Amino acid sequence: MIIDRRIADELHGLLEDSPAVALLGPRQVGKTTLAQGLGEGRPSLYLDLESDADRAKLSDPELYLSSHEDKLVILDEVQRMPDLFQNLRGLIDRGRRKGRRAGRFLLLGSASIDLLRQSGETLAGRISYVELAPLDALEVPDADLDRLWLRGGFPDSFLARSDQVSFRWRRNFIRTYLERDIPALGPRIAAETLRRFWTMLAHRQSSLSNAAELARALGVDGKTVASYLDLLIDLMLVRRLEPWHANIGKRLIRSPRVYVRDTGILHALLGLQTLDEVLAHPVAGAGWEGLVIETAHATMPDGTQAQFYRSGAGAEVDLVLTLPGGTRWAIEIKRSLSPKVERGFHHACEDLEPERRIVVYPGTDRFPLPNGIEVMSLHQFAQELVARG
Repeated sequence: MIIDRRIADELHGLLEDSPAVALLGPRQVGKTTLAQGLGEGRPSLYLDLESDADRAKLSDPELYLSSHEDKLVILDEVQRMPDLFQNLRGLIDRGRRKGRRAGRFLLLGSASIDLLRQSGETLAGRISYVELAPLDALEVPDADLDRLWLRGGFPDSFLARSDQVSFRWRRNFIRTYLERDIPALGPRIAAETLRRFWTMLAHRQSSLSNAAELARALGVDGKTVASYLDLLIDLMLVRRLEPWHANIGKRLIRSPRVYVRDTGILHALLGLQTLDEVLAHPVAGAGWEGLVIETAHATMPDGTQAQFYRSGAGAEVDLVLTLPGGTRWAIEIKRSLSPKVERGFHHACEDLEPERRIVVYPGTDRFPLPNGIEVMSLHQFAQELVARG
């Protein structure tokens, strides 16, 4: 298993300062492995709330957990017991009165919206949040970048012994989410309907969100489509990238763009098993764009705003990063070893006035282009963002 040292260090620091920390991420991304690794260096208790035996131990949560107040308590799939948050609040407050102000609970969840709502209302001022995403480009060698792009960043998929085994794992992952995990969270959505919707998003990777078009294709109304999209976003399987907007006297596109976050899941939804199949498919450029955007989100400093820019006249930037302090970067994403920048990028930069103009491409060399544009690899781009953190 590959462990993200950046996230591990962040978790360790937060546990030194906060009584509760929530580690959020989709299933099979490595949350349990990471949490148990953190627990090895201190007295700890691990409870899996999908286990009937472990849930039975919490029939009286305050009584049971009070007997383990000297330990870091790791609660996995904590959204399965939403009523538990009120008990945790009482235990945290009693621990504070006894002088224990940090490192009490580590909560693992794979459904962000439910967990955030439940914990945010009950544990306000007592909890910090960390997201664990699939592997990004900075966590693998440059030589493995195409494998990451093809298979995605879920560790079991990325590390599979062959592309065929990886593809089978991802198809099983999709089926398990549709048939077991999502129904267990409460939504009553037919698995085949949600599969069709998820696959439609894959075909429209990086496109502007168009609820009316999707609704017509599915035979449902726009509100239903919006609820399906919100669900996949809440499960951290899909990303909605908002448009940049300001009062600059120009007509700007205001619809968000939508991405299947993990490129391995994207390719599995489209039935693409090999790199050659991906390269021959129209989704190749949009899939590479998604990988760059996910890597940016994983490595950019806290407080960075990530958007895209597009005007009605065709000026466009794939990714606009507004870093803490207001510094702005304009990022063009190209799936070509000889990247060319279109006129629309230059026009957009006239509107945005970015401090840096960057082209991210799949090569390894770094070189300049006219008009102050820097061409760099995805790995180099991620390192630049980490250096700003």
